[in-house]
Amino acid sequence: MERVPMTIYGYERLSAELKQLQRVERPALAVAIDEARSHGDLKENAEYHAAKERQGIVEGRIQELESKLSRAEVIDPTKLKGGKIMLGATVKLVDVDTDKAVTYVLVGADEADLERGLISTSSPIGRALLGKTVGDEVTVQAPGGKRVFEVTSVEYKALS
Repeated sequence: MERVPMTIYGYERLSAELKQLQRVERPALAVAIDEARSHGDLKENAEYHAAKERQGIVEGRIQELESKLSRAEVIDPTKLKGGKIMLGATVKLVDVDTDKAVTYVLVGADEADLERGLISTSSPIGRALLGKTVGDEVTVQAPGGKRVFEVTSVEYKALS
């Protein structure tokens, strides 16, 4: 079985989503299906078909989350040290061409959220950063062309 790397924060977020689906969504859908079933002919009952479709989506997501959580390789960034970039690192970069500074946190694929600066280790920039240290230059093939960054800082800390 392939391990699914993620930070402790991603694990907690996925666990919370799983509990929500199992304890709230699943029972609510069972009630909605029973209610729709009581309205009679199921062939032409749009409420019933919508609830059954939603149930399929929820059950699929539950299975996906259970699988990922059971294969999770959980990393706690606060327990890591060193200057090499790996999962959980908070990395400060400077674009060599524009001198614009950016900060990213390397996370697992299910945790990525570019608006919050969380990038996946499987993204082009995430892959390029892995194993680098302060002072290294990183070339990334971005949609707008090649970009070169210099690593200015690597830290391991709690996500806020």
